[in-house]
Amino acid sequence: MKKIFSTLIACIFLFSVNTNAEEKLTIEKQLVGIVGAISGTVKTETRELKTGDKIYLNETIYAGLESGTQILLLDQSTFTVGEDSEVVMDTFVFDPKTNDGKIVASVKQGSLKVISGLISKKNPDSLTVKVPEGTLGSRGTEFQTMVSKGKTDTLLIGPGKNNTLGMRPGAVLVGNSLGQTLLDNPYSMASMTKSKAPGQAKKITKNQLKKFNKKMKSLRVAKLSPTDAKAERKILRKELKKELKSLGFEKEEIKSIIKNNIKKDKEKKVAIKTERIEKKKKAKAEKKKNKKKKAKAEKKKGKKKKAKAEKKKGKKKKAKAEKKKPAKKKKAVKKKSTKKKKAVKKKSSKKKKAVKKKPAKKKKKAVKKKPKKKKKVIKKKKIAKKKKIVKKRKAAKKKKAKKKRKKKK
Repeated sequence: MKKIFSTLIACIFLFSVNTNAEEKLTIEKQLVGIVGAISGTVKTETRELKTGDKIYLNETIYAGLESGTQILLLDQSTFTVGEDSEVVMDTFVFDPKTNDGKIVASVKQGSLKVISGLISKKNPDSLTVKVPEGTLGSRGTEFQTMVSKGKTDTLLIGPGKNNTLGMRPGAVLVGNSLGQTLLDNPYSMASMTKSKAPGQAKKITKNQLKKFNKKMKSLRVAKLSPTDAKAERKILRKELKKELKSLGFEKEEIKSIIKNNIKKDKEKKVAIKTERIEKKKKAKAEKKKNKKKKAKAEKKKGKKKKAKAEKKKGKKKKAKAEKKKPAKKKKAVKKKSTKKKKAVKKKSSKKKKAVKKKPAKKKKKAVKKKPKKKKKVIKKKKIAKKKKIVKKRKAAKKKKAKKKRKKKK
């Protein structure tokens, strides 16, 4: 299928070289490009499209669910229409001698992927895509737009600033009457809604990239399907050869053109692969550098912390040592003073005892002994009275018991 794609590009190139082919077409049916690949059901207002069909100006291309098509324009631009999409080629002006021209396309719904060609190479501002919320100005690049209800998301795919192909760095100007946002970094995107200025450029997430790729999935599957093998390739080659012969080219020239285009495609693919490998290597090297830097920074922090901790410990030890030295002298002084105080207290306490003991003995003996004897006498009298009462009660009980016995008898 890769060969088919390259041969179709060759065909477009030859169409663009020959100006007589443009003169044969009427103004009503101005040739814009050819259907390079197709999957599912893709139609215009009047017909169902197949690989190799011609696309004319102002034709609306309708791609159904799980369907898609790739249109190769005369200036070597590539328009890939995703599933459930509606795309119109409004303006196509191209001078193959000078590569001057202008392309204007409209996406009413669905998704469109654009790889710019010779017109954009000559003048980057000459390719624009209209969407319901505004316009997308392509500046020699590859990008994809996805139009849904009330919102348009635009993704810049590339190429980057320092690409190995020597191509102009890609950029897309997303704008409307309220503002503009420039996408100039690969895999950056911006969203645009009605009556609002475009959002800021942001790096695309994995989930968002899946949504963009999903719109082109059906066409990718069709290219890689095994049923699309030798028979279809032969038919495409025959059709291309007929068209090339009608333009006045000989067999050898046709073969050489096709071979050259195939080589160019291969070289581009190899360059893209090498660029990706280099990017991966750079990313890995940067990660390693970052890890080393982090490790060094952590070590430095650890050393600083240890040094601070050691300083604090040293300061604390010194402070303790300084505190201990004057403390001994104070203790000695305190001990002497305490001894003196104790001696003074003992003397005063002895004097107090000598003073207190003499009157205390006389008072205690005179006052305390008398009430003790009285208390004992009172207690004995109370006990005697209680015993008498108990005895009387017992005697009364015994008398009552005897009376009862006598009555019973």
